[in-house]
Amino acid sequence: MTRTTTPYLLATCLTAMLLSPLAYSHTDEVLDARASANGGQTRMAGAYHFELVLVRDSATAKSNPVLVYVTNHADEPLSSAGATGTVILLGTGTKAQIKLVADGDNRLRGSGVYASTEDLKAVTTITMPEQAGEQARFTPLAPRTPSPEAAHEHAHEHGHDHKHDHKHD
Repeated sequence: MTRTTTPYLLATCLTAMLLSPLAYSHTDEVLDARASANGGQTRMAGAYHFELVLVRDSATAKSNPVLVYVTNHADEPLSSAGATGTVILLGTGTKAQIKLVADGDNRLRGSGVYASTEDLKAVTTITMPEQAGEQARFTPLAPRTPSPEAAHEHAHEHGHDHKHDHKHD
């Protein structure tokens, strides 16, 4: 190994070691352990977080709005200008494919026929300008019982202030 490659190799290894906890901090369990900004369910998709928001009180299948909010991994809003997408909703015996268009600062909007059932599943594909489409899978209306460990893990990864926490030994 030459002296000129050593600093680059060292920097690459350090970066990989520092970023590896972030990959674990964005699991579905960790994201479900915290409240999403708009009351939906958040999933990681490449460089993004997508928050899917559906109507929760539609007992029968009817036309309802579908919203997807786009943020970075620090949950900072990202512009949705020029973004497009689709959401496929799968329920008991039903399937709806919904086209999404940019609507607001960091939001995409569509409308489709669905009922608010716990078994509803969703697959989103969002294409940001000059990026390949990113996909995420959701169980947006399933009951969630967040684990305290997952919530605590997420707080650690994002610089949580521990002055009010119990002492860690």
